[in-house]
Amino acid sequence: MWTLPNILTLSRILALPLLIAFLWWPDWPAGYAIAFTLYVLMGVTDYFDGYLARAQGTVSKLGVFLDPIADKIMIASVILVLVGKGVIADWHVIAALVILAREIAVSGLREFLGGIQVSVPVSRLAKWKTTLQLGALGFLIFTRAVPEWLWVETVGLIFLWGAAVLTVVTGWDYLRVGLRHMDS
Repeated sequence: MWTLPNILTLSRILALPLLIAFLWWPDWPAGYAIAFTLYVLMGVTDYFDGYLARAQGTVSKLGVFLDPIADKIMIASVILVLVGKGVIADWHVIAALVILAREIAVSGLREFLGGIQVSVPVSRLAKWKTTLQLGALGFLIFTRAVPEWLWVETVGLIFLWGAAVLTVVTGWDYLRVGLRHMDS
């Protein structure tokens, strides 16, 4: 249970309140820089917990359970704070809502399918979606640390919309698989 991969996953969950505090702080560029650094560290632990679990042969039920939860609460929390602070604003909120809706729907679908012993592996495209989401939110956090670098926000918003498009595509893929296992 207390393997290094599981500890890394738990560290992401435990670091989340600190990340949110720095994001919520009144517009303070240094706070956003600290939040960005923390966010990057959390992203790195997301990569290494899975890599180490597979490399060391220590994949556990706890890790399989916690890793997607840690990812989803981190993504959802950051999106909600960035929308609340106006970093994601206007029509870009639609992309954020698409991402949140898909995360909730796929979580529910996975829970349903797990109950009937059906596993849905994560596709390569879903991994790209996650990478774009993490990148988008990272750029959007960083844009408040360096507000004079206007290109950072542009890149973040492009990534956000790219993630939203992949979110729809991968969400549809999961739904198609799930529909095959549902009663009429």
